[in-house]
Amino acid sequence: MLSVLVSALIGFAVVSWLSYGRKYLAEPVDLWWSELMLEQRSDVGLVLAWIPAVIGGPIPMLLIGLTMVGTFLYLRWKVVALTVAAAMVTSVALAAPLAAVVARTRPENSLAETVPTSFPSGHTAMAATVVLVLALIFRRWLLWVLGALWVVAMGWCRTYLQAHWLTDVVAGALLGIIAGALAWLVIETIRGRRARVERDTSVAEPLPS
Repeated sequence: MLSVLVSALIGFAVVSWLSYGRKYLAEPVDLWWSELMLEQRSDVGLVLAWIPAVIGGPIPMLLIGLTMVGTFLYLRWKVVALTVAAAMVTSVALAAPLAAVVARTRPENSLAETVPTSFPSGHTAMAATVVLVLALIFRRWLLWVLGALWVVAMGWCRTYLQAHWLTDVVAGALLGIIAGALAWLVIETIRGRRARVERDTSVAEPLPS
């Protein structure tokens, strides 16, 4: 997981460096993809695009996050609940300030938000964060596959609605991986240290006479 975190950090750093203070990043790629999405736009496509866009919004994701954490606490999976909560908070804490600082202009034909907070995509970041954490917790290949499809769908819908440039959603996915991996590593490290302390304490206790 540490190698995943480092790789995501490097990738995100490169994308951020290239896009800081610019309206476009890799202009041919972003503009090409934006024009392609406009050419493919249809009524059916718009309906499909709005589904993940709405689900991945701030309020729905807050409710989903609270539901997941509450469910895990009810099941007495305290560490799982803490990991999910920490990852989601980390994702927001990283994405929101960065978007405000970069203040990248969105595509002119945006059907969603129009404020200059295009980079990175918060929707995609949160999707990648939740997917990564849940996949690491439950370790099911089907969850990895469905999760990857959800992240791709989120990135697609945000560019289809012209709310983000292609590189915004790529950066968002990388940031989501960073947030999820960081929260996972921190909590697992704390758990490991506590387990060692408890083990050492039990070994050091004198045997009853």
